[in-house]
Amino acid sequence: MIGAFVPLASYALFHLVTVFPISWIHLFTDQPVADFLGVQMIGAVLAAAAMPVSGLIADRIGRHKAIGALAVLIGLFALAVPFLLAGDRAGRYAFVLIGFVVLGLSYAQAAGAVSANFLPRFRYTGAAITTDLAWLIGAALAPLVALGVSARFGPVAVTVYLLSGVVCTLIALGVNRRLKRGG
Repeated sequence: MIGAFVPLASYALFHLVTVFPISWIHLFTDQPVADFLGVQMIGAVLAAAAMPVSGLIADRIGRHKAIGALAVLIGLFALAVPFLLAGDRAGRYAFVLIGFVVLGLSYAQAAGAVSANFLPRFRYTGAAITTDLAWLIGAALAPLVALGVSARFGPVAVTVYLLSGVVCTLIALGVNRRLKRGG
């Protein structure tokens, strides 16, 4: 279960910059969705470029510290969400482009976050199960929940939703660290 919560913020962010904004654009703006999809494609390239950078950061400070720092970065991004998403076209583009960069940095470390907790003979199965649980818990309903709460309470609700994932990630990292130390 710890393994499912460590990457939660990253996996929720994935759908909040891929699926959710398309619905938001369609329902709450007059911007053509096709234009927005082009920006998302640029964002995907930026995310891919950020992934090796994430590896360099993790090699320098350690994977768990990198995941914690990147969760905090997701939290800072979450604070900007209402201003970017409810702003003009440039704000919505910035939401996607910045979001994809943060996603690339965090996603690169998310899947392997707790694989070392498993004995080598269980590592692949353990990593697969925890990753699947993380997607189910943190991402499966993220676009639907974010759209529902933002339609009811405004874009600030997306901030609260994403921050809840950040809190879960940071708590899971702390629990994992305690368990590794033996108590």
